[in-house]
Amino acid sequence: MPERTSRQTDVVIVGSGAVGIAAGLEAHEAGARVIVIEKEAQLGGAAVISGGGCSCVGTQLQREHGIEDTPDLAFNDWITCGEGAADEEWARFYIEHSNADLYQWGIDRGVQWDGLNQQEGNSVPRWHRPTGGGGGLWNALYKHALARGLTDWVTSMPAHDLIVENGRIAGVVAVHQESGEEHAFLARTVILGTGGFASNLDMVYAYRPDLLQHRVLEGSHVGATGDGHRMVQRVGGVLTHMGDIWFYVYAVPDHRDPKNRRGLVVRGIPDAVWVNMQGVRFHNENLTGGASGSRAVMAQEPAECWSIIDSTMAGGLTVSDPYYYVPGTSNRDPAKVQALLHTSPHIKQAPALDELGEQLGVSATTFVETISRYNRAIDDGLTHDPTCQRPLKGRKKIAVPPFYALHYVPLARKNFGGVKTNLRCQVLDKHYEPIPGLYAAGELTGMAGGHINGKAGLEGTMLGPALFSGRVAGAWAACEAGYGKGFVGKADHR
Repeated sequence: MPERTSRQTDVVIVGSGAVGIAAGLEAHEAGARVIVIEKEAQLGGAAVISGGGCSCVGTQLQREHGIEDTPDLAFNDWITCGEGAADEEWARFYIEHSNADLYQWGIDRGVQWDGLNQQEGNSVPRWHRPTGGGGGLWNALYKHALARGLTDWVTSMPAHDLIVENGRIAGVVAVHQESGEEHAFLARTVILGTGGFASNLDMVYAYRPDLLQHRVLEGSHVGATGDGHRMVQRVGGVLTHMGDIWFYVYAVPDHRDPKNRRGLVVRGIPDAVWVNMQGVRFHNENLTGGASGSRAVMAQEPAECWSIIDSTMAGGLTVSDPYYYVPGTSNRDPAKVQALLHTSPHIKQAPALDELGEQLGVSATTFVETISRYNRAIDDGLTHDPTCQRPLKGRKKIAVPPFYALHYVPLARKNFGGVKTNLRCQVLDKHYEPIPGLYAAGELTGMAGGHINGKAGLEGTMLGPALFSGRVAGAWAACEAGYGKGFVGKADHR
């Protein structure tokens, strides 16, 4: 092993995604010296490939759209969605701070919010869309950080162990991916923002052995392989709700992956029609969330489906993977997306519906009648289709060749369980006492605290809590290191 190189700072942050940028800004603004180390060659983690939506309550954007929202209403939606497993204390903490300490905080640091969606389970629209999606949000904060002097970002540096001295965490050990040189980053406090483990299929199956009979794809950021979980366990930290994993099903296997494990999340085709592997519709395709669409697909035999679109829909397809973005941006690369449609063995194409059915290996007669019945319902002006009761207002028919079928396979996207922390983001041991010097936030902690969402989430309750818990961790880590007064937010108690 080459000689170890050491660096000293006040706060070291492991992971450059939502937690890295938010915690880094918070600690830096408190006056602490900060180093952020990143496992991959590119900064941004899962945040830059996310849709970017954040669930925020009582914002100016909501008021501009005539939307009345309150923390109590949002809390009731949140707890109902979580199916009895959400951390109510953390949920309340986040909701009441989401306006001033996430939405407005972002605006003050260059983030632009340009739209609202009402996602499944929400009584009102509160999914706030940032300009440029997750990449636009993260890059706005990163630009602000650089301008303010937060410039110590180290890439290609996966951390593998925590340094313990006199009963407290005193740094991390990492090895540079290219040189193999070992580095010790010594610090007064350490923040872990290493993400989840949805890109470690072995770990997914270990915590969800009930899924061993199904095919599941890896679908988070490539670096989300459980590194932080293992480091925390070795120093006595507690993991909780680890089997609560959020699956997307609007995903196709990544034909470029030599291990045949990764998937590609595809968006931008709201008029798609889903058929199971027998060629029959089975679900209202307006409901695509992890608690609706994912469960419907995973109840099929086999637990997969085909998403059917026509040529008028293909142009709107987006792929949540950096390869399919214009380099250095979060904008889609149309040429690469079109190449995916025509080269992926997991996407079929045909000039007629009966030929497409034959390619899918289903009864062409059954398949054609399935799509034709849906199209007739639109032609007849029905409010809902008779098969799955999908609302038809604004929907397009599957009518213009060529036709495409995308092979959807359940994809592990996010972790709703993880490292247990208190409201200061201090990592807790088996006695629920803080481990001195150690903080954790974001998806490593199930987005915040250990299980802020419970068994299901409302969307926007992933990136939002990751950013917010990153802020909290950064403020309190800086305070323990001797800077600032900890997290001082502006809660809305209406």
